[in-house]
Amino acid sequence: MGLQTEFEFTLPVGYVDREGNVHKKGTMRLATAMDEITPLNDMRVQANEAYLVIVLLARVITRLGSLPQVNTGVIENLFAADLAYLQELYRQVNETGKTTRAIACPHCNNELEVDLARLGGVS
Repeated sequence: MGLQTEFEFTLPVGYVDREGNVHKKGTMRLATAMDEITPLNDMRVQANEAYLVIVLLARVITRLGSLPQVNTGVIENLFAADLAYLQELYRQVNETGKTTRAIACPHCNNELEVDLARLGGVS
């Protein structure tokens, strides 16, 4: 099996565009070193370190619904649940190269594997 560099996801809430269309399905690619370095030169990031995640996600999300492009304006207008979901997905795929994570069941302590890309929302 080859290296997987793009990961499909479904947002829990979805981005609502100006026409009221909801965009939930998207694709995120693995980040490069340049993706993590370049935003540090962005004046918005220099003025507010919390803005780093906005610029970074705008660089690595390659598709969201039928939007022609994903830019910082789109990421800025995501609901908080979607932003948190994408941050966790970004961490997972860039640390492990996959969307799955092992977790322990709080009731029986058995280890389960969950797919973060599928947890976002019901298709």
